[in-house]
Amino acid sequence: MFVLGIDPGVSRCGYGCVRRTGSKLTAEAGGVLTTSPVDPLPERLATLAEDLEVLIDELRPDVVVVERVFFQTNARTAMSVGQASGLALAAAARAGCQVAEYTSNEVKQSVAGYGSAEKYQVQKMVQILLDLPAPPEPPDAADALALALCHLRVAPMLAKAAQAERVLSAGRSRPESSGRPGPAERSKRLHPSRGRS
Repeated sequence: MFVLGIDPGVSRCGYGCVRRTGSKLTAEAGGVLTTSPVDPLPERLATLAEDLEVLIDELRPDVVVVERVFFQTNARTAMSVGQASGLALAAAARAGCQVAEYTSNEVKQSVAGYGSAEKYQVQKMVQILLDLPAPPEPPDAADALALALCHLRVAPMLAKAAQAERVLSAGRSRPESSGRPGPAERSKRLHPSRGRS
C-alpha cells in the first residue's frame, strides 16, 4: 500500500509518502508546498490546489490521508487549515484515491503512543519507524509522514472491524431456527385459551 499524508496549511502544506511492502515501511517522498504570503488569498488557494493535483498525479498514491481539523484556539489558523484541507480532500477525490482523515491526537497516539506527544517526539518516532538517518525536517513533512504511518497502522484494524461487522450483519439478517419453540409458541402451549374470545 502506498499512502500520501498531507498536513494542510495555506502557507505551508506538508506532504509525506510511505510505502508498505509486506512488513517493511519506506519513506519515498516528503516536503512542503508553499504559497507566497504577499499574494491575495484566492491566488494562494489556486496555487495550492494546482500543486496538490500535480503532486497526487505524480505520486499516484493508493490512499491520501489528511489531518482532520478538530480544534484550534486560533480561529484564523483554523480557517487556513480548513481551506487547505478541503483542497487536499477534493484533489484526492478527483484523482480517484481512497481518502482518510485523522485528528492530530489520533496520529500522535498511533505513532508515538501518546495523544499529547510533542512535535520532536513525533519526529523521532517517525525516524525510528521509517529507519531514517535523522528526524525528518521540516516538521510539516514529519507530520505528513506521521499521518501516512497512522493510516498504515490503523487501516488493517479498521478492515478487520468492518469484516467482523459484515459477518455479524449477515448472521442477523438470516436467523437460523434452533428447533425450539419461541416465546410466543410456548405461551400458546401453556395457555391454549389465550387469544380466544
